[in-house]
Amino acid sequence: MTMLDRHNVAVVIPALNERLRIREVVSEALQHIDHVIVVDDGSDDGTSDCVRDLAVTLLRHEQRMGKGQSLRDGFAEATRMGVLAVATMDGDGQHKASDLPRMIAAANRHPGALVIGARMKKRASQPWYRRLGNDFGDWGISWGCGYRVVDTQSGQRLYPRAVFTLPDVPGEGFVFEAQMLMSASREAGAGVVAVPVEARYASAEQEFRKSHFRLFRDLYNITSHVVKQIVGRGDMLREYARTRARPPVIDADA
Repeated sequence: MTMLDRHNVAVVIPALNERLRIREVVSEALQHIDHVIVVDDGSDDGTSDCVRDLAVTLLRHEQRMGKGQSLRDGFAEATRMGVLAVATMDGDGQHKASDLPRMIAAANRHPGALVIGARMKKRASQPWYRRLGNDFGDWGISWGCGYRVVDTQSGQRLYPRAVFTLPDVPGEGFVFEAQMLMSASREAGAGVVAVPVEARYASAEQEFRKSHFRLFRDLYNITSHVVKQIVGRGDMLREYARTRARPPVIDADA
């Protein structure tokens, strides 16, 4: 089995109006991974111009198509590159590129698993309403996966090739990321491993753009999508009991 490393992994960064931080995010990612793909989702603030001179693959949508389509296009480009895994990071700077080697190490310890950079460190710094939304999302999406998952809302992930090349994964916007977890489990037979990371949030010391995630709207969209998946499989109570009996896998050594 070929081990994952910086040379056979690509980073996909979906970006919508990320002028504030995108160059910093991409520059840090290039310190750890050779192949960086930036997907500019119709930004009107010059996002693409901020990274055009860097050693990246830059894709651009002429109009906004949503995070789901940005990830699909990034995955398709990574497939053409022939890489073995794809890491994803948001373009706003909340994820640390320095966590990517730890996630790769965890993937090598758990071959074939999808790895989530789970925001478990200094969780108290996360706004309370985001914590509430994340906990609710974890409960429902875990049910859809058939096992418990930590931080299903994290955009920092490492997808093995068997998962990021799955065809016709449904869902738009943030729903797509929820569906990728369920498709990883149900279609690719992949497990999910959480690597504890620290996410950065706006404070007096650091500035970030306002999150594109809208708590009630996006949670409703995700929840309604997940419910349809669960109901469609039938035997809901038995499946729920099975899910709760399978605890999350956390790689604290990463």
